[in-house]
Amino acid sequence: MTAHALKIVPERTPVPARLPHPTKLFAEVTTRCNLRCSMCIKQAPGNEIVEGHMSADTFARLAPAFPRLEALVLNGIGEPLLHPKLEQFIATARRAMPAAGWIGFQTNGQLLDARRARSLVEAGVDRICVSSDAVSPETFRRMREGGCLEGVQGALAALHAAARQRGRAISVGLEFVAAKDNVHELPQLVRWAAQNHVAFVIVTHMLPYQEGLAQNAAYDTSTDGARELFDEWSRRAAADGVRLDRYFDLFMRFKLAPEDQRVVDYVNRMVAEGASRGIAIHLARLLQHDRETQRRVAESFAAAEELARRHGIELQLPNLVPTRARRCEFVEDGGAFVSWDGKLHPCYFLWHGYRCHAGGIAKRVEPKAFGSVLENDVLDLWNARAARTFRDGVLKYDFPFCYDCSVALCDYVDGSTEFTQDCHSTDVPCASCLWCTGLFRCLQ
Repeated sequence: MTAHALKIVPERTPVPARLPHPTKLFAEVTTRCNLRCSMCIKQAPGNEIVEGHMSADTFARLAPAFPRLEALVLNGIGEPLLHPKLEQFIATARRAMPAAGWIGFQTNGQLLDARRARSLVEAGVDRICVSSDAVSPETFRRMREGGCLEGVQGALAALHAAARQRGRAISVGLEFVAAKDNVHELPQLVRWAAQNHVAFVIVTHMLPYQEGLAQNAAYDTSTDGARELFDEWSRRAAADGVRLDRYFDLFMRFKLAPEDQRVVDYVNRMVAEGASRGIAIHLARLLQHDRETQRRVAESFAAAEELARRHGIELQLPNLVPTRARRCEFVEDGGAFVSWDGKLHPCYFLWHGYRCHAGGIAKRVEPKAFGSVLENDVLDLWNARAARTFRDGVLKYDFPFCYDCSVALCDYVDGSTEFTQDCHSTDVPCASCLWCTGLFRCLQ
């Protein structure tokens, strides 16, 4: 056989979700917090967040997963620095994890003084992300009730000093929750981050847990595919002297004038083309799209991106609108989520029970758990049929997208019945999840 006849087939890297162990572990060390942030699930009426610390015994039950972890993230709903054994947890995991694996958490930073910074660095923490949604002290206090911007600045200084003193580099970052009333401050925050020697900035949109916060969301829930299709047909109709925004005044009429029938015909043809391309159309939401807000958000993101490039800061930005091509980073990257009480969950979206309000939909979310590490080995839970079947179902991405659906609200969305399957007859409860559309970012 000649050299030209040889065909080398490269080895395919296994998808982390299908490995016999998680590659990322998110451990919620506490649900308690020292602040009352306006956008937090804990401030939403009717939330079901029980306050508690993860016990040392529960954390010890995670040990079988440590030797193969790429990342251990020690936070969930609460403030990790409130846990009295946080440093002990970090040191225990550091001894068992691979040298290349990292340990980190997100914090509001208000409790992070020089002593605590030194103990965290000594324990072996690698990354710490501090929440800061503004550079204006007034905006900061409004969004992070009980906190102050000076507390964030002090936390950053303490971490840098501790790293220098101990001769051990750690990666320090900021998280910014973007909303209509603060997104204009993002470029200033990136500049402020550079002045405070911050390595990375994570920007995420807000998931409204209260109905009153929905109007402050800085994104539209129609997918990029639906928006592009609508804009294309709007231009086509306008060139033909047809206004699509007249549709809802006309479509229920029994008899239509010829010029009115053209409006209905245009919409019907647009919907038909969308269906042929697998794109659902929620016409009312598309017509109500806030283009001015999207323009302001896009400008702010672009300015922040330029400043981050100039100052050498890693900037992680969310999408402006949801992507039709979905990707669940939690499942695809092999993430497992353990709540403070020991239950194993698949992702942030299905970690707790709550209501959220986005795109005109009030969604009741029920937690999804595969068992407790207090009763079963964590790797046995990861490899159990229920968990593997769930991950395989997510990876097919064969579930609908509720926000482009003109039928909602339906029983699948409002949670009035126990979920067994969605309108595609799949048993993956992810149809109303916005995480896999690129709108939200976190330390992971």
